[in-house]
Amino acid sequence: MQETSKKIRVFSGVQPTGNLHLGNYLGAIKRFVALQDEHECLYCVVDLHAITVFQDPDELTHNTREVTAAFIAAGIDPTRQIIFNQSQVSGHAELAWIFNCVARLGWLNRMTQFKEKAGKDREKASAGLYVYPNLMAADILLYHATHVPVGEDQKQHLELARDIAQKFNNDFAKTIARADYADDFFPLPEPLIAGPATRVMSFRDGAKKMSKSDPSDLSRINLTDDQDAIAKKIRKAKTDPEPLPSEVEGLEARPEADNLIGIYAALAGTDKASVLGDYGGATFSTLKEALAELATAKLTPIGDEMRRLMADPEEIDRILADGAGRAHTIADPILAKTKDIIGFIRS
Repeated sequence: MQETSKKIRVFSGVQPTGNLHLGNYLGAIKRFVALQDEHECLYCVVDLHAITVFQDPDELTHNTREVTAAFIAAGIDPTRQIIFNQSQVSGHAELAWIFNCVARLGWLNRMTQFKEKAGKDREKASAGLYVYPNLMAADILLYHATHVPVGEDQKQHLELARDIAQKFNNDFAKTIARADYADDFFPLPEPLIAGPATRVMSFRDGAKKMSKSDPSDLSRINLTDDQDAIAKKIRKAKTDPEPLPSEVEGLEARPEADNLIGIYAALAGTDKASVLGDYGGATFSTLKEALAELATAKLTPIGDEMRRLMADPEEIDRILADGAGRAHTIADPILAKTKDIIGFIRS
């Protein structure tokens, strides 16, 4: 097998849709920082995914830079790992078309996120929104990535990527064998499930995911919020009237309590049981004060650094261009071999 298929290589992406918040940080970016010490990583601002729904061009440019700034401010080193925006590497779109011809309609019809995002009037949804799981598979497999950090809501898409990889390998097994691959050409990527607070919920409703689209700004902590705003939002977070439980099992059917404990655990780098060991039996006000202190200490420096980076857009663009060049170095040979396997004639 080729060396690229043997490496432990991590790929993940974040959409540049604006207002990065605590959920993005705990559910993805914080995990990215830890992974860079263990693996070869590619971190992508997935601007092609963003345009499955209309994006104002100026906002798309700003948001792409903002996600890049968040990656760097949180601690990802662009000299050690690859940070780039998707549209600068054309192989993503090329491989996505190939996968459009590999994936089956029945597979796409089972994708629950399309149903949620398209809403009731699916006839008005873009074709891109329907087939974007194939683009997601291309994002991963273009680099022969072996692992993808995902939340629970993305596991279905990773399973589709595995199905696509397996079908491609099966469809072209004879050609792959002739190309001297001892095993399948595309690896079957594995999920990397993060620890506590992989799914951060709204401060206004513990049953809903924290979201930039929530009309209430009090429902989320934005990464660019200052110290006072962070503390205010935590103090105003919805709770229930009971004291905090002493055991994790006591968080069942208490979504707001579970959310705040999970956030504290993730920011502190511990688990829910340890947090409840310290705060079990305490009032929510006690926990909120401690969480406000912890959150401001962890998040305020990130927001400050993001603002500093955003003041120099040319430097951000330079980092993205450098990352795209390094991404091409990995992707181009894999895409070329993919075309050879299919039977395309190349110059």
